Amino acid sequence: MAQGARIDLNADLGEGYGPWTMGDDQAMLDIVTSANIACGGHASDPETMFRTLTWARERGITVGAHPSYPDKEGFGRRRLPFPPPEVERFVAAQTGALLAIAALAGTRVAYVKPHGALANVASEDRPVAEAIMRAVKAVDGKLAVLAISGTVLERAAREAGLAVYSEVYADRGYTPEGNLVPRGQPGALIEDYAAAASRLIGWLETGQMPTVSGQPVALTGQSICVHGDSPGAIMMARAIRAALAARGIAVAPFLG
Repeated sequence: MAQGARIDLNADLGEGYGPWTMGDDQAMLDIVTSANIACGGHASDPETMFRTLTWARERGITVGAHPSYPDKEGFGRRRLPFPPPEVERFVAAQTGALLAIAALAGTRVAYVKPHGALANVASEDRPVAEAIMRAVKAVDGKLAVLAISGTVLERAAREAGLAVYSEVYADRGYTPEGNLVPRGQPGALIEDYAAAASRLIGWLETGQMPTVSGQPVALTGQSICVHGDSPGAIMMARAIRAALAARGIAVAPFLG
């Protein structure tokens, strides 16, 4: 990537619920340029959504809806057997809820990024990916989609005529097929800040992402995701932003 290039840095935020909090959203909003805000499926409630949207608006951060399987008990990370028509309805309901709260908070939702197991299933399962696209178009056809790079979800969004952007993960390992290593398997999580930053710089410069097999996979992307709920998430995000700055790479919203 040439000197003077730019990349977005996003995080999954607003993942508390009632009196329970997850991560340090305000600190993360001081680092990232886009925020994927939970909208009631795996986490969040109207007050949490409003608070997170307000903090994002105050900082000029681009916001997106982060719908998931309706599974607070499993934090949206369990693959649940919902048929595509039900996926379409709960994605529409969650996305619509965030749009409504955003109107109260005086900001605008710009994109949709599926969360957790829903994103992983949609990365491989075309009927699920197409159900998500139908929901997004029904709620607001001007919404963009942020998808895991190189997946069925990315292609389904493009074929649906939606604006689509791609992301890679700072803190997750990749399979040789370009999918995320399932949580719980060796290499799924990257917790070393320096290693994560070095891997991303290498990807930006070559387009090749290392995988658990040792054989890199070609990925494109306009955004880098750091999970806001991960241990050390703030330090990870700061390390990545500092590494990008050291290479002359600006951090800016992918929809900026």
